[in-house]
Amino acid sequence: MRRVHRRRRIAALVVLLLVAVGVVAGVRTLAGDGAPSASPSPSAGAQPAAASAAPLDGPSDARRLALRKVIASSKLSPKSVVSSGTGYVFAQNMMYRHTISVYDTSSLKLVKTIKDGVRLADFGYGERTAVVQGAPVEAAESPDHRTMYVSQYSMFGEGFGHPGGDVCSPSSGVDDSFVYRIPLDTLKIDAVIKVGAVPKYLAVTPNGRYLLVSNWCSYSLSVVDTTTNRQVKTVALGPYPRGIAVSPDSRTAYVAIMGGRDVARVDLESFAVTWLRNVGAQPRHLLMSPDGKWLYATLNGEGRVARINPATGKSRKVATGSQPRSMAMAPDGRSLYVVNYTSNTMSKVRTRDMRVTQVVNTNPAPIGITYDAPTQRVWVCCYGGSIMVFDDAPARKPSPSP
Repeated sequence: MRRVHRRRRIAALVVLLLVAVGVVAGVRTLAGDGAPSASPSPSAGAQPAAASAAPLDGPSDARRLALRKVIASSKLSPKSVVSSGTGYVFAQNMMYRHTISVYDTSSLKLVKTIKDGVRLADFGYGERTAVVQGAPVEAAESPDHRTMYVSQYSMFGEGFGHPGGDVCSPSSGVDDSFVYRIPLDTLKIDAVIKVGAVPKYLAVTPNGRYLLVSNWCSYSLSVVDTTTNRQVKTVALGPYPRGIAVSPDSRTAYVAIMGGRDVARVDLESFAVTWLRNVGAQPRHLLMSPDGKWLYATLNGEGRVARINPATGKSRKVATGSQPRSMAMAPDGRSLYVVNYTSNTMSKVRTRDMRVTQVVNTNPAPIGITYDAPTQRVWVCCYGGSIMVFDDAPARKPSPSP
């Protein structure tokens, strides 16, 4: 009888141990420590998962770009592409298609096409009940990866008779335009924000307090309170402001003035403006290193990319190709990816010494680029109607000789 009881006690202990192991395994999986599991692809209306970039297999500057897929469609004329970091890439089709194309970063398939038509009265703008159209240019994600903001180059329809152009000024009479807010859990426009004339680039401060918008024809920077979705400050800058980068502490914004050679430094408490002078010809796109030590600028007018010390203004440059437009950065800050508009190429630049380590050919007129951290892929949009997706993968080691 004692042996039977002892066997029963042992069996019970074994069962309890197995249950405990199962619980621990479940906790480890939820915490991200367990074996990887297949993640469902996002679908329109589903809340995307929190951003969780897979750890790089070695530093990004030791990796090589390889083409995975070309997405081509008569419905595409993308001006920019932006990763949400949660399973989506937004492609802004500007005025030619009046749409935003949203892609699943895992399957590389179209999830939803968002049209740019809105009734302004539905968003608190008077009695404007007619549907008007925008012209998507650029997008910026919120720091919590829940919202995308999309700038509209100009508005078209009733009440809008003076669209913008490449050559303009605050005295040109160009209509003010808007930024759309699109939550990632619905993929529907839920707010419309009035800014200046021909808004181009946008950025959300790391603390989420402000949305910053460069207004091409107003020569200004719009500062938008993200809690009220209203412009609270306009900062005068000069002809053709475009790219924006913000310091990690959210205290300073840098704005590229493409009509000259300078970068504006804007204090986000006092809104006072100081300058990084003579950075280079036609600075267009800006990026800040993760630690805030370096500011990077594409110099469209001289075919180079500059690494700038924001405290001193001193810089180091590298030639990448003709008319470098947009760029993206690897999460570790060790690599830049630059599209060269009239060279039809993308250059990979090692940031520690500003050397080009790889050049790949693209379809004509590459103009927008984004790095999707969770999949470690680079998306390049080409104005002619295509998007190219590249893997940023570890370089293959040569096979040993027999």
